[in-house]
Amino acid sequence: MTLHIPRPKRSLGQNFLVDRNYIRKIISAAEILPHETILEIGPGHGMLTRALAEKGGKVITIELDRELYTILQEKLSDLKNVNLIQADALTFDYQQLEGPLKVVANLPYNIATALIFKLLEARHRFTRLILMVQKEVAQRIVAQPGSRDYGVLSVVLQYYTEPRLLFSVPKTCFVPRPKVDSAVIQLKVLQKPRWPIKDEGWLFRVVRAGFSHRRKFLSNALMDEGFSSLQVQHALQQAGIDPKRRAETLSLKEFCTLADHLQAI
Repeated sequence: MTLHIPRPKRSLGQNFLVDRNYIRKIISAAEILPHETILEIGPGHGMLTRALAEKGGKVITIELDRELYTILQEKLSDLKNVNLIQADALTFDYQQLEGPLKVVANLPYNIATALIFKLLEARHRFTRLILMVQKEVAQRIVAQPGSRDYGVLSVVLQYYTEPRLLFSVPKTCFVPRPKVDSAVIQLKVLQKPRWPIKDEGWLFRVVRAGFSHRRKFLSNALMDEGFSSLQVQHALQQAGIDPKRRAETLSLKEFCTLADHLQAI
């Protein structure tokens, strides 16, 4: 029986990877061991799913599109180590999955950042995340202080993981063809955050405040976001940070130090 493959849905950000060479590159980068459990988000037409199933001990997939989910049930019925789940990856409870797992996924452009933050909430379930995202997002994730790509996403992910950009994927490898190129990144989950901090929520409040006005001096940006002048001046002095610096120049360690001093006042 010939299965009907539905037209990609723009509303779901569906761009299916169809280049087998890049599928092989992703599989190679993931370094899958026979006993490992792999989590795939958005299996699409199932090409990557099948390749994962041939390498891993078990593959769990999450697909929102009910039509695609039904087709994949038939298309992958010969693979006994694949567990298809019809669910919204943005609301799915990853804590219910038995770890450790390795995530290998081609994330929809329109929800990639939100999905990464969602996965970070259950980071203790995962060892590594091999993710294909928009190239611009990948560059932001691995960006270092002082670069124009360095921002909130860089700081948060580098706090919890060791990110690495593995390789780029041209737009010609997808159906339908997107307007931008993609890249595959690896996020190695750290056993504990890179720097000790009293309150992680407070840290990220400070980071967001600092980057909310990128062109302003750090002191002004923080005050614009609700921190008092006295609080900002004292914390910057205690942290040894020039108030005329901008957020994009601060290292992760400096953000952590600043956050602790701001909270102590």
